[in-house]
Amino acid sequence: MSNTTALPLLEPEVPDVVVPCCPPLTERPLTADEAEKTARKFKALGDPVRLRLFSLVASHEGGEACVCDISDVGVSQPTVSHHLKKLKEAGLLTSERRGTWVYYRVEPSVVAAMGQMLSGLG
Repeated sequence: MSNTTALPLLEPEVPDVVVPCCPPLTERPLTADEAEKTARKFKALGDPVRLRLFSLVASHEGGEACVCDISDVGVSQPTVSHHLKKLKEAGLLTSERRGTWVYYRVEPSVVAAMGQMLSGLG
C-alpha cells in the first residue's frame, strides 16, 4: 500500500491581456488622468541610468536578470537599487526575491500598452 496522494494539475497561466493605459495618441486627446499615469512611465525611462538598467533586464537571457548581473552601470549599488525601485514603482519591472538575490523582469503588458499608445506616430 502506498502513502502517496495525487495532487491536482495546475492549469498553465494564461498571459495577461494587454490593456492599454491610454488610446493611441492619434485616436483622441488624453484625459488628465491618462496623461498623468502615462507620464510616470515615460519619466521613469527618461533617466539614462534607468533606461540602461531597463535595457539590461529586457535583453538579458531568459527575460529576467539578477541584480548581481546588472549592477555595473557606473553608479553605486545603492543608486542602482534606487533606480530599480523607481522602475518598479512606474510598473515597468517586477521583481522576485530568491534567497539573497532579487531578480527583475520587464512587465510585458505595460511595455506593450506603451508601444500601442505610440503606434501610428511618425
